[in-house]
Amino acid sequence: MGPDRNIITSRLPAWFNATALLLASVVAVAALSLQVRPGSEVVAVAFPPWWNSQQTFAATASADAAIVRTTAVAAILVVRPSDQEGLRRLRQAGAWLTIDPQAIAACFNTPANEI
Repeated sequence: MGPDRNIITSRLPAWFNATALLLASVVAVAALSLQVRPGSEVVAVAFPPWWNSQQTFAATASADAAIVRTTAVAAILVVRPSDQEGLRRLRQAGAWLTIDPQAIAACFNTPANEI
């Protein structure tokens, strides 16, 4: 008989591949549906979640963008960039994401009438 070989195999759980595929597809669908359309005049901008309203307003003002409206989340604003370079300036001011505001409108509206 030959020498004993201990072959160590790493077996991932059976659900790991399915979960990885599910997460990748959710990220891909979100990236495609939330991206800003070319020529959009108004965009939603997501700043770091730990920023307060004063920091997000200051960053928006430094990027020369007009605030259209606020959302229920202080770190997300709907703004109107001044020109084509406006998105670049927003990113330089600290924005993490620029999102199509119509895609997130229902998620971040503040209720007008509480019952």
